[in-house]
Amino acid sequence: MNPVNSLADEQLPTHTYSAPTSFSIKSWAEEDRPREKLLAKGRATLSDAELMAILLGSGTAKLSAVDVAKLILQAVENDLNALAKLSVKELMRHKGIGEAKAITIVAALELGRRRKEATASQRTVITCSTDIYNTIRPNLQDLPHEEFWVVLLNRANVVMRKQPVSTGGVAGTVADPKLIFKHALEQLASSIILVHNHPSGNRNPSAADIALTRKLKEAGQFLDLPILDHLIYTDLGYYSFADEGML
Repeated sequence: MNPVNSLADEQLPTHTYSAPTSFSIKSWAEEDRPREKLLAKGRATLSDAELMAILLGSGTAKLSAVDVAKLILQAVENDLNALAKLSVKELMRHKGIGEAKAITIVAALELGRRRKEATASQRTVITCSTDIYNTIRPNLQDLPHEEFWVVLLNRANVVMRKQPVSTGGVAGTVADPKLIFKHALEQLASSIILVHNHPSGNRNPSAADIALTRKLKEAGQFLDLPILDHLIYTDLGYYSFADEGML
């Protein structure tokens, strides 16, 4: 018997490689997947890495799209301005990023840059409670439930960011002070304005509203992040803690 032929004729077991699924976003709870989370909770609830993961669409055999996005952001110290300066070739140096994904990231950031450039002359300066009301109206108008937001300002009282903090039911929502100051510190804000809505249309603050405002005011003084106002929003008007001497 020819030993070479015998080896050729023998049926050898075949092994196919399958990528591990534990790293796949598809294995996550549905409410934690970036696309589903955006649809269910709104775009503002997603982290930078989650938003980028939607652009990427997929990760690698060992990393989810969110993990790949986190590594890219870590490389630029989570600075989106630094990320926007990277070229297609520089992005492609990261594992899991091919030319198509790199182009997608560059294009998305360029759109953001153009939008920022177009609205640079329309910066919002807060000078009174009416300015706050008009600024937050697009975010809270016609909502059937309560939401708590913070408006972060720089030293010139220009709005840096409007940030949702919590969403509740018809009767109320809970605002976590740690989250409020976390957002402000991350954005290097100079001052904070608190806003929440009353779907009922009642503009008067509750005892809980008053207690929370006092608590946050004290914390803000300690952190050198003053609370300038707390606005209770309704579709037909508002209540300003600062205007009413309650702050």
